[in-house]
Amino acid sequence: MRRPGVGLNQGAKPVTFSFNGRHMMGLEGDTLAAALLANDVHLVGRSFKYHRPRGILTAGSEEPNALVTIGTGGQQDPNVRATQQELYEGLEARSQNCWPSVERDVMALNDLAAPFLGAGFYYKTFMWPAPLWEKLYEPLIRRAAGLGALSGEPDPDRYEKAYAFCDVLVIGAGPAGLMAALTAGRAGADVILAEEDSRMGGRLLAEREEVGDRPGHVWAAEVLAELEAMDNVRLMPRTAVTGAYDHGTYGALERVSHHLPRTHSLKDSHRPRECFWRIVAKHAVLATGAIERPVAFRNNDRPGIMMAGAVRAYLNRWGVAPGERVTVFANNDQAHRTARDLHDAGVHVAAVIDSRHDAPDGGPFQVIRGAQVCDSAGRQRLESITLRSVRGEEKIQTDCLAMSGGWNPSVHLTCHLNARPVWNREALAFVPSPGAVPGLVAAGACNGTFSTAGALREGAEAATSVLEALGLRVTASDLPDAEDDPYRIAALWAVPGKGRAWLDFQNDVTVKDVRQAAGENFRSVEHMKRYTTQGMATDQGKNSNVAALAVLADVTGRTIAETGTTTFRPPFVPVSIGAMGGGAAGQGFKPQRFLTSHAENEARRAHQLEVGLWYRAAYFPQPGETNWRQSCDREAAMVRRTVGICDVSTLGKIDVQGPDAGKFLDFLYTNTMSTLKPGKVRYGLMLREDGFVMDDGTCARLDDHHFLVTTTTAAAGEVMAHMEFVSQVLRPDWDVRFVSVTEQWAQFAVAGPKSRALLNDLLEEEVTGETWPFMGCGAATVQGVRGRLFRISFSGEHAYELAVPARYGESLYRLLLNRAEALEGGPYGMEALNVLRIEKGLITHAEINGTVTAGDLGLQGMMSSKKDFIGKAMAGREGLLGDDRMQLVGLKPAGAAKEITAGAHLFAPGDPVERVYDLGHVTSAAFSPVLGHPIGLGFLKEGRSRIGETVRMVDHMRGADTLCEVVSPVFYDPEGERARG
Repeated sequence: MRRPGVGLNQGAKPVTFSFNGRHMMGLEGDTLAAALLANDVHLVGRSFKYHRPRGILTAGSEEPNALVTIGTGGQQDPNVRATQQELYEGLEARSQNCWPSVERDVMALNDLAAPFLGAGFYYKTFMWPAPLWEKLYEPLIRRAAGLGALSGEPDPDRYEKAYAFCDVLVIGAGPAGLMAALTAGRAGADVILAEEDSRMGGRLLAEREEVGDRPGHVWAAEVLAELEAMDNVRLMPRTAVTGAYDHGTYGALERVSHHLPRTHSLKDSHRPRECFWRIVAKHAVLATGAIERPVAFRNNDRPGIMMAGAVRAYLNRWGVAPGERVTVFANNDQAHRTARDLHDAGVHVAAVIDSRHDAPDGGPFQVIRGAQVCDSAGRQRLESITLRSVRGEEKIQTDCLAMSGGWNPSVHLTCHLNARPVWNREALAFVPSPGAVPGLVAAGACNGTFSTAGALREGAEAATSVLEALGLRVTASDLPDAEDDPYRIAALWAVPGKGRAWLDFQNDVTVKDVRQAAGENFRSVEHMKRYTTQGMATDQGKNSNVAALAVLADVTGRTIAETGTTTFRPPFVPVSIGAMGGGAAGQGFKPQRFLTSHAENEARRAHQLEVGLWYRAAYFPQPGETNWRQSCDREAAMVRRTVGICDVSTLGKIDVQGPDAGKFLDFLYTNTMSTLKPGKVRYGLMLREDGFVMDDGTCARLDDHHFLVTTTTAAAGEVMAHMEFVSQVLRPDWDVRFVSVTEQWAQFAVAGPKSRALLNDLLEEEVTGETWPFMGCGAATVQGVRGRLFRISFSGEHAYELAVPARYGESLYRLLLNRAEALEGGPYGMEALNVLRIEKGLITHAEINGTVTAGDLGLQGMMSSKKDFIGKAMAGREGLLGDDRMQLVGLKPAGAAKEITAGAHLFAPGDPVERVYDLGHVTSAAFSPVLGHPIGLGFLKEGRSRIGETVRMVDHMRGADTLCEVVSPVFYDPEGERARG
């Protein structure tokens, strides 16, 4: 119910909404949970397994109970936390995991069968007969279990992904986070302040305390106003940092329009529903606060039993009292604040029950020391509690119990790189391990410091240490006066007694379940978690994990520190698949990636071909040409005769830098790259770990510690992933960094006898055989734009590849075409490029199909015997070295039939066309306008020893049957004089 004159949203605009079909009134700024409590709604859902009544427990993202479904149809959004969902006009919410209604849920019959449905029952019950698992057991279990459900209709909302970079990322906008952001912002650092709540201020919004001689929320508002006025500070409310990753990268989910009617996030609107951020920060300050933990006792899960801090938040922030007669149960001093605030707001406090015998005096309400709550009554809402003390047991009539078992620092992000938190015996909590995430410093409650003054002090200190690391000058500022009470607590995890005492409210895990797990020898915390499903719900056990660990430690005779924690993994809060995809729906799921040359190619009526992730020009038809072969033959002949231009930007380009870059590339390639001189390029071959060829390409040395690796278009992603694996797993000690720059550079092949003349008409530098010898590289300038020029050839002709930053690609392409056409040349596409490379016997992934070795390709000479490299050991296996393997050869027609087709199989002329007589296959085929007949590349058993022989090529699919002569795979200019000249 609302308390007049209390809360931060007094005088706010009324907002209408509905819950389970019932229309209600809330205030602008309310969360759905606050509005429901204001309307005296306490039963909001059902638990996962037993379908027990569940009410609102917390006031934040850790909420395990109040999960609701918002909207209908394609806009249906399940498992939304009512504690985070902001109220807006016309919001429609309903309970989930219940039928026909939350008040009368048929599946509540499960609760009557609880003695038979304990932890691990599904591992023991549904084993026989085996066929019934898929046909009966699993469908029934899936229908009975679960929480919210998707509608099955397409999602009409928009989602985005975004990137941000900063000097300091401050995670959390409570007192520690605000102080850290203010200190860093005043020092001139580029700061991002991310807060998952809609309003920044943290616990200062939920407490009645002063900071700097004014209310805490007023001080927070003043700090935020100063930060907002700084150009170097970005404030990001409604943004939860979900994970910490390598190299200072953090994931963050921004709920952009969850607080607005759904029309604001539809695909034709300017606002996305959510945005997933990748934030790269040089340093970070973790100020995520702490999460209050419950106490396990019999029937501690009834609606009306809440966390004491949450009761305080609903009262002081939203002006809502969750009950008329409230009882507080705690083992620490901070919970007494709840009783004082309730009393001051005119709410009757039935009693404060403190398990400690030395609990402080409470004030104008009864404090029962050395007592514990051992039971509760009331089915769909709390009606009374039973307390146990030295005087025995007695009942107290109450409609709300505010409980507190202490606070757990929110250490999750510090564990995402495999660090483990450290047990603090004084705070009875796990705190972050220093240096757990490189560049991240914890401050405030998440670091085990629970006073406001301590949080302010640690926030400023954390920012100062970060600023010093950045080399920025720090101006000391006075800290405002604030509450600095010590944190006094006594251990209380579970109240002894019969009946079910709940630990994990969402997954229905009890103290008995944890003890049973230990009794069945699931003593490891990870085994206990999986046996009981403790901490495996959507809240990831934020409320319950530590208490469950304490129970496990007690039953196994270990300390909590010895028992340890489970593994905290990203994301910290649930992230929708739509946000992760960030626009990957419809066309975004399979985007059309166009080159900088695309517009010009379209203007020239080029036929586009989808190649990997890109669209590339296949050929450029001219007037009078009626089929693609005519265009292809003309383009290939043009390159051999004059000069041609081809966009080769799709080739993978990976920038590799560092003192160990040469050594790293030596390990990746079969041949040596560290001996390359700056300004030179070398052809290279990469193997997989099993010894088979992964990719081929070039490696250019731009400077002593700077290389540029090129890959085939098809294998660009695979090679990048392979390099990441080698760097992180096999050679993490080497000082090397690399990044894909494929999209940052537009690159064009200039091939043909007149290529040098064209470039000398375009570049500011003179191109000669001495300045740019074959396999040379260096900087080149085009009309004042700095680029790179490589003397390499994929056509067998005198050729270059010219690269400029991608934003200049379209302009450069037009300049190249104009000059080429003045020299009787022009553009050529993929079809002609394929002809040119087959004529030269150059390989692509038609040949590198994952089953060939360097020896099969005739490249065994590139496998260095003087160094180690990936795949070397496995490539030496007996079965991969024999001459009887299929080897790369060239093929040309030897009979009357003049057709060679890719995919055709090869047989001896007199053998039956049957699988057992198969000698090989054709990988690539083309008509050579220079040679005047079809040619092909293929693999033939003992191929190199069969050169000069005749084989029969059979392609049943295309009806081709041709006698072919086996020849060298290099058909044109076998000495390479044209490319080197």
